Amino acid sequence: MIVGQQSRGRPATRVPAGEKFSARRMLPQISEATTNRLSVYLRCLNELDAEGIRTVSSKMLAERFDLNAAQIRKDLAHFGELGVRGVGYYVRDLKRQLRHILGLDRRLKVAIMGAGNLGLALADYPGFFREGFRIAALFDNFHEKIGQHSRAGVPIYDIKDLRKITVRERIMIAVIAVPLSSAQTVVDKIVAAGIKAILNFSPGALRTPEDVKLKTVDLTVLLESLSFYLARGNGAADA
Repeated sequence: MIVGQQSRGRPATRVPAGEKFSARRMLPQISEATTNRLSVYLRCLNELDAEGIRTVSSKMLAERFDLNAAQIRKDLAHFGELGVRGVGYYVRDLKRQLRHILGLDRRLKVAIMGAGNLGLALADYPGFFREGFRIAALFDNFHEKIGQHSRAGVPIYDIKDLRKITVRERIMIAVIAVPLSSAQTVVDKIVAAGIKAILNFSPGALRTPEDVKLKTVDLTVLLESLSFYLARGNGAADA
């Protein structure tokens, strides 16, 4: 196995032993697909670490988690020689490197727009904290909810105070959990508050400035995709 393999036409940047990868040295034009795969690799490494596994090769990662070994080496080579020739990757060291590359070694604060059932469920989900995200606030315009807390203790604020709370709490990410009818208005308030990253659970297309990153999770589309899978299976069985 070749560890820290160079990507074609571009030499890998060597990261000295014990030195953290610096985002300022990160090679340009890293695709979103690559960063998404880095997140998958991190989940795999977390599982290996929990099992007490100290080293892993790209081949072992690929076979264990149904991944592509060549793709793993190519993705990691963007960020330097993160492995050791003849050994592979030290699981905990690679975890630290990937968390740093993904910005997870700092506790990012998140605000959730909408204190309904979905918003409250997201606010109380413990997995966010484990992965480096702190839900700092919920926002709503329903007066009876303002001043209350989620079960986990996340405070609910008036959305009119979004900018003030954003500055005070240093909120970096906003999550939209409101009906489609008010989603664009909420997005505009988020942008005005200075937040540059948005995760949207509301269906439909939303507009943001070019310097604001918006990612949408459309649960209906995902369910429809599963329905299509089931329909194909039933159709094949009936035939």
